[in-house]
Parts: sequence; structure tokens; C-alpha cells
Amino acid sequence: MKVVVVYKWARDPEDAAVRSDGSVDWRGARMTPGEDDHVAVTLGLALAAGSAGNAVGVTIGDGDATWGLARGVEQVVAVPDAPSLADNGATADLLAAVIRWVGQVDVAVIGDAEAYAGVPAALAGALGWPAMLGVSTATAVGGRVVATRRMGDREQVVSLALPAVLAVAAASAEKQVPGMKEVLAARKRPISAVPMADLGIQPRDRLQSRSTDVPEVGSAHIFDGSAASATGQLLATLREDGVL
Repeated sequence: MKVVVVYKWARDPEDAAVRSDGSVDWRGARMTPGEDDHVAVTLGLALAAGSAGNAVGVTIGDGDATWGLARGVEQVVAVPDAPSLADNGATADLLAAVIRWVGQVDVAVIGDAEAYAGVPAALAGALGWPAMLGVSTATAVGGRVVATRRMGDREQVVSLALPAVLAVAAASAEKQVPGMKEVLAARKRPISAVPMADLGIQPRDRLQSRSTDVPEVGSAHIFDGSAASATGQLLATLREDGVL
């Protein structure tokens, strides 16, 4: 089974600066690993190993492609001149083009990022593959993928025909961060850099940002100390604000 693991495909919104005129300045924001990327790598590697296959990392933009290599991916395809796109559909089209360039992919694993929630489903649509979102575990069984996800207080198990897209959700932060030895070794390994021109696609950002406003934030009160003390502070503050 050939598994593609997509990581570092979006900019961190926290790194963007909102100017006084409402414009957003992304100059200080680089492609960064999403909160689910480490889970995508772990699940992708497990799928490949369980099916005697291989895992290929895919990343776009100006992020450090060795991030995936340091976590066990043996081969990485990067598109360093890929633009940052506000349109989730355009981002999905770009990622689909990279996956087609890799060729003969059975499963594409991508982080179910909260800030860009539309990309995984749009990626499946661009590829014409079935998809499952919010995946927690997945295994290869009889030429298919059996994936599990939480649905409220229940667990859903689905068998998907291949090829397929799996969007994984992180249950916790990364527990085993690579050490300096793994990071330095990853920097010495080759990366296949593919220019946009070779993908045969010029993604179009169909969204236009008309304005951005910083919401008004009211004052916040922090109560510390014992439970009894904090309760007393809370009641006093509510009385001062006229709530009680």
C-alpha cells in the first residue's frame, strides 16, 4: 500500500497580523505543522508498515520539509514555490495535483485541521475518492482500509474502498518529539522538490478578503486562591457589575 502523508500545508493563523485598516499581514507566517500533523504521520507510517508498503510525505510552501523526515517518513515531495491560499478548495486542488504527481497512491492521510476544516473533504472531492473525517485509528484489511472515529459518545468503524482520503484528529499533543539526533539526520536526507510548473496546475484563490475586524473584548476577571476565596471574589464582582 502506498500512503501519502500531507503535512505543513497551511500557515498558522496565530502568526498573522491584523492591521488597523483591517488588512491581514501574512509576511511573518510560514507554513507550519498543524495540531494534527503529528497524528497524520504516525497513522500513515503505521498503515504503510501494516500493508508492507511505503509512506511518502507531501508538503507545500516555505515550511521545513525535514519535519516529516525526522518523524520517520523516508521520502518527501515538496512544492517550495506553492502559494498560500485562503480558499480551502484551491488548497485542496493544489494538494490533489501533488498526489497525482506522486502517482499510484492508495491512501492520502491529512490532519483534520480546525483552522482549515474544508480542505480534507475538498481534497477527496478533487481526487474523486471516498473520505472519512475525524479518524482516530486505521488499519489495512483485505485491500481496504478500516478506520475508526468517535461520534459523540459512540465509536464508528467504517471500511473504505481504495484509494481513499483519511483526515485524522489529534487527541493530544505530540508525545515523542524527535531529538537533535533525528533532526540533524533528517536534514541530510534528500527531498524531491517539484516546481509548480511541473504539476500542470495554477490554483486560483477564489476568495477575496473584504475586511477584517478585531472583535471588542470585554474585561476579564481572574479569581485565584482557595475555592471559598474565589467564590467570594466572584460574588463581589457580580454585585459590582450589577448582576446580583
